Amino acid sequence: MNQTIIWEQASNNPDNADNLAKIANWWSNLNGKNVEWKQRLIPSSGDLSEINWEENQRFDEKFNLQLPQLRGITLYWRKDEVETERNITARRLELDSLPENLLIYPQSQPQVIIRVSFPQPTYKTIEIRNPQIVGKTIGDNCLLLLRDKQQKIEIKLLLDSQAIAQLKENLPD
Repeated sequence: MNQTIIWEQASNNPDNADNLAKIANWWSNLNGKNVEWKQRLIPSSGDLSEINWEENQRFDEKFNLQLPQLRGITLYWRKDEVETERNITARRLELDSLPENLLIYPQSQPQVIIRVSFPQPTYKTIEIRNPQIVGKTIGDNCLLLLRDKQQKIEIKLLLDSQAIAQLKENLPD
């Protein structure tokens, strides 16, 4: 289950201080870890789901985070072995447990959002429209074949009972 921990400057939320402490703990535990640092403009609509985090952009980078600390409401860190300490003062922080990432809303740039996350594997998407579907039981498992004659692609899915239940749950009625 996805859990988002939110800290916001000047918030009346009684958990605000505890949330900041949880975020500070997560941030400090990133010491020596490889992270992706992505910076985007917040859409004029304010809808963050419009942001494309997948495509690399100009200010995106991957590096080993060194000595991350939260002092007050300012995040401090160093990149790899660089001596210079960097910082950002936040007006809002959102820590998502799945996928594990931190959204930073800088005080100095209200139109910008920064996402710090662990590098994710890149998946290749294959689109098949209205494939021929063949299913067959093999012991306790089910073998599904999805065939696209035009693209000459066949995808074999071997599903156990748990995966079948998950598939059924995710199919629309």
